[in-house]
Amino acid sequence: MKKPRFSTKCKILWDEEHLYIAAHLEEPHLYATLNKHDDIIYREHDFEVFLDPGADQTNYFEIEVNALNTTMELFMNKPYKKGGTYDMNWNAEGMVTAVNLKGSLNDQNDIDSGWTLEMKIPFTALEKENRPYKPKRGSTWRINFSRVEWDMEMKDGNYTVKKNVQGKKLPEDNWVWSPIGVVNMHIPEKWGYLTFK
Repeated sequence: MKKPRFSTKCKILWDEEHLYIAAHLEEPHLYATLNKHDDIIYREHDFEVFLDPGADQTNYFEIEVNALNTTMELFMNKPYKKGGTYDMNWNAEGMVTAVNLKGSLNDQNDIDSGWTLEMKIPFTALEKENRPYKPKRGSTWRINFSRVEWDMEMKDGNYTVKKNVQGKKLPEDNWVWSPIGVVNMHIPEKWGYLTFK
């Protein structure tokens, strides 16, 4: 397995009402332009969280955040390979996110250190009919984290994704906490386990 070019660190806490996630992403070129809620964030650098409170590979959630603190959220009834469909109308109601940039966004004239993000996700935002959503001590969920990173270059004073000789974008890096083996986060049986202690 190829080692990621930049480090990513993540920590999780919880209380009776919320799941807290913090991440630090080493990044020499802070880049983000997508600024509308539910933009397709992974088309640029991002950090993604996948949550399956039932730990049964169905009815799971995806939350993406970029360096502008733009979020995208969706709900999957089951993975695509099992005929699943996504629901972009689902929102993590009450979720709070924040980012802190260690450098200058979209400025190719310097080298940046990276960015941090924090998420406060209410367990009630993950409520679905007849599904567990509020953990207690000993509960186990399936979870994974993904970082999408594009190989960038500076062109005409702006960052742009590198392209091959045919003019097609080079594929993105997809660095994950629990290895999947392919660039496809929607294989929840390969996610890691989160046990609440």
